Amino acid sequence: MQTAQHIIDRLQLAPHPEGGYFKETYRSAEIIAKDSLSSNYNGARNCCTCIYFLLTPNTFSAFHRINQDEAWHFYDGSPIDLHFISPEGKHEQIIIGRDIANGQVPQYVVPSGYWFASRVLNNDGWALCGCTVSPGFDFADFELADRSNLVHLFPQHEAIISALTRI
Repeated sequence: MQTAQHIIDRLQLAPHPEGGYFKETYRSAEIIAKDSLSSNYNGARNCCTCIYFLLTPNTFSAFHRINQDEAWHFYDGSPIDLHFISPEGKHEQIIIGRDIANGQVPQYVVPSGYWFASRVLNNDGWALCGCTVSPGFDFADFELADRSNLVHLFPQHEAIISALTRI
């Protein structure tokens, strides 16, 4: 039986600033010039990037947002409880996993500009997934949520924001 530590070691994952563990597995050689991108970007970007992403019961992906759409792909382990809040304040929850008959989805795309966070659904499990971003990810496009600021914007979602933020 695989453990989270076995997967972290085998895939050479490192702690991610938002929580969980990750490793970039792909960064396209092709570049999109700044003048071909929206004003949300401060420079050129690779066409696409991909990572492995692992969550454990002791970690969660804190609310954050990026300038790009982010596609999540489920690989193994516990289903993932993914929460997102639109810029207008609509909260939605998706379960990413392999139990399609019970409403889980093996893949989901979080739209650009949405605040989102995730955690493993089962407290005794881990979840391995992949995330694909296009245009390619750059930390200049990443914003980690501040709990008080996000609650101020969306007070109706204070409970889930408080559960899935660290600061």
